[in-house]
Amino acid sequence: MICQISQESDHVLVVLAGRIYVEEANALRQKILEYVDREQSKFVIDMSQVEYIDSSGLGVLVAIQKKALQCSGGVMIKGIKGIVKELFELTRLTRVFEIV
Repeated sequence: MICQISQESDHVLVVLAGRIYVEEANALRQKILEYVDREQSKFVIDMSQVEYIDSSGLGVLVAIQKKALQCSGGVMIKGIKGIVKELFELTRLTRVFEIV
């Protein structure tokens, strides 16, 4: 998994690429929640280059959404396709996140 995080004017941009498994999920959670601790609550997560994400990775995204909503923010997911899109639909996470 490749993860690039940058602070934009009104949100934090997270660009993910590759495959996200349990091993990477905890590191991803820690990296992103550091921004929540710094009172950033709006996230755009670009997943257009993600080939696969397991249940641990999906759980991390849900945890980040929950924390962001508690701080009056949220998570927007962009660029999901293929098997990743199917997983979001199958788990009904398309109802949890704003997807563009």
